[in-house]
Amino acid sequence: MKRRIAVLGMGQMGSGMAGRLAEAGHDVLGYDINPATREALTRTGMAMAESIKAALAGREIILTSLPDPNAVRAAWLGAGGLIASADPGSLCFELSTIDPQTMRAVGEAAAARGLDVVDCPVSGSPAEARLGKLVLIAGGERQTVNRAEPILLSLGETWKYTGGVGTAKVVKLVNNMMSMGNVLIACEAFALGTAAGVEPDTLYDVLSVSGGRSHHFTKRFPNALKNNFDPGFKMELGEKDLALAIDLGRTTKMPTPGASTVRELFAMALSEGYRGRDIVALLQMYQEWARRGAV
Repeated sequence: MKRRIAVLGMGQMGSGMAGRLAEAGHDVLGYDINPATREALTRTGMAMAESIKAALAGREIILTSLPDPNAVRAAWLGAGGLIASADPGSLCFELSTIDPQTMRAVGEAAAARGLDVVDCPVSGSPAEARLGKLVLIAGGERQTVNRAEPILLSLGETWKYTGGVGTAKVVKLVNNMMSMGNVLIACEAFALGTAAGVEPDTLYDVLSVSGGRSHHFTKRFPNALKNNFDPGFKMELGEKDLALAIDLGRTTKMPTPGASTVRELFAMALSEGYRGRDIVALLQMYQEWARRGAV
C-alpha cells in the first residue's frame, strides 16, 4: 500500500531510508535543517520541503533521523515542529541514537497530542539503509509497533521488540557501547600484530576466522587494509554514542569504566584529526603512534 511519508533529517541515514521507501513505492517528502543538504538532494530527484510544517502536511507516517538529543528536541518539541504540526493519528518513528530520557519526553508529548510513537533506532550503514538491510530496534505500545511493521519490513530484514518507549534507545546505546569497544580493541590488537612483523593481509586472513573476530572487524577492516576510511559510521558519532552510554550509566548509578576509557581514546582520535573518518580509522591512529615510537 502506498503511504504518504515525511522524513525529517536527511543526512546519510535519513536520505538512505527515504530513498529506500520511495523505491518501495511510497510518496516520500524529505526535510533537512541545512539548506545546502536540501538543495543537493533536490538535484538528485528527491522531493524536499522547505520547512517541517510543509513536510508534514497531509503525511500519515513521519520518520526522524537526527544527529543528537538537542536536534530531536528541537524537531519534535520546537515551535512549528513535529508535535505542533503533525496530524493527530500520525505514526511517528524516532530513528536517532539518543538517550532514553529524551525519547520518553518527546514520546509523552506526542502521545498527549494523539500521535502514535515508535522508538526505533537502527543498526547498519548508510548503504544498508538504502538497500533496506538495516536491523531495527522497536519500542512502544505493542499495537503501535504492530501497526508500524510494514514500514519496519521495508527498511530492514530484521526487527526486534524491546518494550515501551525508551527501551529501544537503551538497547541501541548498549549495542553501540559494545561496538565501539570491539572496534577499538581490534584496531589496537591489529596495529600491535603488524608492528611485531606480521603482514597486514596475512594477519587479517587469520584473524577473520579466529575467535577474536567480530562483526565490525570483518565488515570494516577490508576497507582499512586499502587505506579507505570513508565514513560508514563517523568517528564523532561513535564518541557521541559512548558519551550517551556513559551518561546513562550515571543516571542508573552503574559504573562504566571500560566505556569511559574507550571514549577517551575516541576523543583522542578526534583531536588528532580523524573527525569525519570511519571509526576504523582508529587503526591508522595506532599505526601512527607505532611509527612515532620507531623514530
